[in-house]
Amino acid sequence: MNIENQVLGLIKLSEYIKEFLSKDSADYNDHDNEFESLLKRSEIENPWFTMENQKFALNEWTQLLSQENINNWIGNYSVSKASKRVGLILAGNIPLVGLHDVISVVLSGHIPLIKLSSKDKRMVPFLLEKWNEFSGGAVQFEFVEKLENFDAVIATGSNNTARYLEYYFKDHLSIIRKNRTSAAVLKGDETPEELQLLAEDIFRYFGLGCRNVTRIFIPEDFVIDRLFESFTGFQDIINHHKYANNYDYNRAVYLLNRDLFWDNNFVMLKEDDKLFSPLSVINFSRYSSIDEVKTFIAENEQDIQCIVAKNELGLDSIPFGEAQHPALNTYADNVDTMKFLEVV
Repeated sequence: MNIENQVLGLIKLSEYIKEFLSKDSADYNDHDNEFESLLKRSEIENPWFTMENQKFALNEWTQLLSQENINNWIGNYSVSKASKRVGLILAGNIPLVGLHDVISVVLSGHIPLIKLSSKDKRMVPFLLEKWNEFSGGAVQFEFVEKLENFDAVIATGSNNTARYLEYYFKDHLSIIRKNRTSAAVLKGDETPEELQLLAEDIFRYFGLGCRNVTRIFIPEDFVIDRLFESFTGFQDIINHHKYANNYDYNRAVYLLNRDLFWDNNFVMLKEDDKLFSPLSVINFSRYSSIDEVKTFIAENEQDIQCIVAKNELGLDSIPFGEAQHPALNTYADNVDTMKFLEVV
């Protein structure tokens, strides 16, 4: 019965968020004002969490949390008969990035012990309280400052942090996630519309997510200006002070080092084989054979979250514009969280 109430509560939560997002601020009631105030406070505490990006993330969850989507997802897994305590160390690089782990633990029949990121400490508690309310109190969870008395752990951090976490949790069942990023592979005949969708994969959340594209593979004869033309819809990104600071710093470094780079006054393109690029910079390289790209991807598989490309290139890829629209059964680091929770 708990799982049924929990699913029902998620659907109601989705409807609640959807109703809030559909309203004009002039039509807000007290509950809407509370929600809006929370979003504003989150943005003040973490300027990367703009109202636009927070509402984008919330809208994504309204699309995911339909009865059909939830049932299709959890129908592939078994619910634990004995509740265990699962520690969660959440990331805070983009809004609500840790919510999927929380929902997974609850719907697996376990109790999440949640250590929030200091960068995202408002929205997750608010939504969990609403979920619990809408499910008639069927959702158990705890917020903690330090993980204690747990049976398993799922933790997300930088590569340096991950080494510490792997040692600290070496005697426990665990998923330890590290830095990842995403890449795009162009065939060369992409339409302007497809390249504009690629821009969404690059710039959404300022490029801070593991599903943001930071490296592009282009054919040898591809004209770089085509990329800059497709990016213009995001030119206002430079008006964000933290992004602008990164842009100014990286541009100054390249100029001092006399590095070759292409610049359109809000993002730089640099010919570089590195998968990861600094914020406000997109690395690119030219290829003569798609086999070169496949070799690179295979060698860097542990650092790649997803590949954006056309299907005909024969890569395990997703379409342009879909990087920031993961499904419920899309897992960070490509590790099936729900399968892991079945054996806790």
